[in-house]
Amino acid sequence: MSRKLRVGVVGAGIAERHLAGYGWNKDLFEVPVLCSLDEGRGRDLCAKYEIADYTQDVETLLRRDDLDIIDICTPPDSHFDLCRRAIEAGKHVVCEKPLFGSVAEVDEMAAIVARANGPKLMPIFQYRYGTGLQKLKLLIEKGLTGRPFLTTIETHWWRGPDYYEVPWRGKWRSELGGGLLGHAIHAHDMLNYVHGDCADVFAYGATLVNPIEVEDTAALSVRMKNGSLASLSMTLGSRREISRLRFCFHDLVAESILEPYTMGRDPWSFVAGTPEHQARVDAALAGYEGREDGYTRQFELFHAAILSGAEPPVTLQDARNSLELVTAAYASQRSGHPTVLPITADHPLYRSWLPEEARTPERIVS
Repeated sequence: MSRKLRVGVVGAGIAERHLAGYGWNKDLFEVPVLCSLDEGRGRDLCAKYEIADYTQDVETLLRRDDLDIIDICTPPDSHFDLCRRAIEAGKHVVCEKPLFGSVAEVDEMAAIVARANGPKLMPIFQYRYGTGLQKLKLLIEKGLTGRPFLTTIETHWWRGPDYYEVPWRGKWRSELGGGLLGHAIHAHDMLNYVHGDCADVFAYGATLVNPIEVEDTAALSVRMKNGSLASLSMTLGSRREISRLRFCFHDLVAESILEPYTMGRDPWSFVAGTPEHQARVDAALAGYEGREDGYTRQFELFHAAILSGAEPPVTLQDARNSLELVTAAYASQRSGHPTVLPITADHPLYRSWLPEEARTPERIVS
């Protein structure tokens, strides 16, 4: 039987989805403590998921010697400091998206993890593990897709004024960005997961739906390093919420379902160019071994990585790729020109993409 890993959860919002994921992996994890400043929500989660201890003191949590993992589910501006403190306390870390507020912070965290020499940090990109997307990965691995041509990704959701009544939302200092960073980032990670690195990005961004500081609508044109192109659109002003991913290859087209929050799941469509190739595709898909998806699968893979000493299923480099795309989009929409990737230390937005008036010294990695 695998050793159970003990998790301390910080936060009481998106944390509930994490707790459900641990609940589906009861043979691998247990959660003895939850930390949240919102006592009502925190204690409710403790009762619902049978968590023994509740605290509002994160230092107490980090000092516990009976915890293997700290799971950070707090607002974005707190992620870097909490990850650093947890790693330096010798804990493995799970952290929700968006991981940090700059590419520089990802690089600094990589150095912190390396110095700690043991603890692992896993960013959350649970959409990768949807069955539909995993089937596409299988077809690519089997050489059944052919050369990639074009990817289109639509993240068209609705967020009204009530969404922004939560004080940290819609503000550069606390949310760190708008829909590109906090909403479309999952779908855009799936672009990198399928095609690898981006080569350059041209972007338009605007605030059209709500009177907030950050963008809620954007259109991006992307050239991938594998030679294919991508068109990415995001709005929080779509009264009919959809997410759609469509991948055009030489030998087939793969298209997701439209469900906005589980677009990686089945049933995807895989349409080949000829009946003969369709038969090969269908035969490969018939042999696909179904697994759990979402948080459940990502946590399962993280457990295996910790016990074996392997890299986490989602790495700091994966998070860096996603934040490079965000950084490049912000740079392009401000300059009016394409932004070439990768984002390196000499790029003007490497240390922060926040507007000057929203920057504070503690948010800028030197």
